[in-house]
This record gives sequence, C-alpha cells and structure tokens, in this order.
Amino acid sequence: MNTPTPMIRLTTQRQIILEELAKVKTHPTASELYDMVRQRLPRIGLGTVYRNLELMAENGMILKIEVGGTQKRFDAFTDPHYHIRCSACGKVDDMEVPVIDELVNSAAQNSPYQILGHHVEFTGVCPRCQKKHNHAATTH
Repeated sequence: MNTPTPMIRLTTQRQIILEELAKVKTHPTASELYDMVRQRLPRIGLGTVYRNLELMAENGMILKIEVGGTQKRFDAFTDPHYHIRCSACGKVDDMEVPVIDELVNSAAQNSPYQILGHHVEFTGVCPRCQKKHNHAATTH
C-alpha cells in the first residue's frame, strides 16, 4: 500500500536521534527531542534535529504524529498502532487496542482513492489530569 521510499544513510546524528527517541514512550516534540540529543551532541542545532526527524519519518524509520492541532510528535515504534491524546494537558500515549484492518479494507472498497493508511485519534483525559480535576473539585 505505501509507496516505497529510498532508505537514507544512518549518520551518527540520526543514530543518536533514533536512540534517544527509542528510550522514551512520551512521543516527544522536536524541541523536546533536541534537548535530549544535545546531552550527547552539544553542538547540534534544533533545525538539524527537526530536518532529520522529518527525513526519518518520510523514510518510515519513525512515526510522525500530527494530532488535533498540537505540535508534531515523534514515535520510534513504527508498527501500526493507535494513539490517545489528553484533551487537558496534550500528553500522547499508545493505545493498547488492535488496529482495525477491516477499516482500511472497507475504505478501499468504498472509495476511488488509493488508500495509503489511516489515522484514528482517540481523545480523553489522562489519569494525572483526572486526579487534578477530582482534587480541585473536592477542595472547592
């Protein structure tokens, strides 16, 4: 289904960006990842990190998550999976539910488009924000 993209060379910078991204499950923004990578590559620029993230996402090495009007986030886990975004704080987590392949098949059968993939965004309130809200409600 996806159009094959030529693989890019894994430079030292890209390797370190990938390693830092793989260490976390927080789906960081380019800026957050830049702060992490700078610990190992103090001279790297934000633009370099951003360009490499975009290039690695285009080549399928990482996922670029563009959810509900928030900053782009990145994910080292590239297997098909869904995400959930907290509508209060913006945190993005992986959803532990099976990907619905029938949805793609149904879309392909009912549309003249060539389906390249799909994005389902769940929204909710994360446990931390629920606790904050419940605590604020009980103290007022």
